[in-house]
Amino acid sequence: QVQLVESGGGLVQAGGSLRLSCAASGRTFSSLVMGWFRRAPGKEREFVAAIRSGGSTAYADSVKGRFTISRDNAKNTVYLQMNGLEPEDTTVYFCAARSGDYGLGLKSPSIYHYWGQGTQVTVSS
Repeated sequence: QVQLVESGGGLVQAGGSLRLSCAASGRTFSSLVMGWFRRAPGKEREFVAAIRSGGSTAYADSVKGRFTISRDNAKNTVYLQMNGLEPEDTTVYFCAARSGDYGLGLKSPSIYHYWGQGTQVTVSS
């Protein structure tokens, strides 16, 4: 079992930055595939970014060049640095974890085994 706790959400003006953190416990963090998703009210979860245990990353086209995912295995934490935030980025962001690597794409929420409770990001125009 893996427990995930997100933090770092808040209110920011358009063009500003936030850094989300997700602390994991309960399993060897370094072996986990970690992802960030977001979900607006009434919509499906949307892939944002993911990072494999080896460090390779993947991003949604909508955030590429603005967001950066990284991990610190010593701190059992994954980060999402969000720059150039836009009002359209406003929603709840969720951290996700998968036990064991996955040979195909990382964008489907169905491949992740564990989820955090979410943190709200609000970008004002």
